[in-house]
Amino acid sequence: MEIRKLAAQEQPPMDLLFLADPSVRLVKDYLQRGQCYVAVMEESIVGVYVLIPTRPDTIELVNVAVDEAHHGKGIGKKLVLHSIEVAKSLGYKTIEVGTGNSSVDQLALYQKCGFRMSWIDRDFFLRHYEEEIYENGIQVVDMVRLSQDI
Repeated sequence: MEIRKLAAQEQPPMDLLFLADPSVRLVKDYLQRGQCYVAVMEESIVGVYVLIPTRPDTIELVNVAVDEAHHGKGIGKKLVLHSIEVAKSLGYKTIEVGTGNSSVDQLALYQKCGFRMSWIDRDFFLRHYEEEIYENGIQVVDMVRLSQDI
């Protein structure tokens, strides 16, 4: 598997991006502001993430997604670790990530990759999404923010 920056002439893998974020508006917004990276296996894109500069010395990892047929193969962890290395190589000092309060697997993954919980953006998903979102039988209401000094 290769992880690489999406080429300028390539279309982002919108189907994967919408797995992690159903908001067309938000996905298009951060694709314009950030850098998109893809995981490729046998000439097929199987994973994606986007990095967005947010503040001086800080970058945010958004929209980590893996094709459902490839879940459980460690691709998500490789994407997160790759994003940390890219952020370091670009000179950032802190990397942040946010996920839903009900995203149990993602919360575990980010912590395994060295992130620590830093704060909660209460009602984030109520403010930014028109339709209710449920995951693991729990309504997604709050965004749990995590960060890591790199």
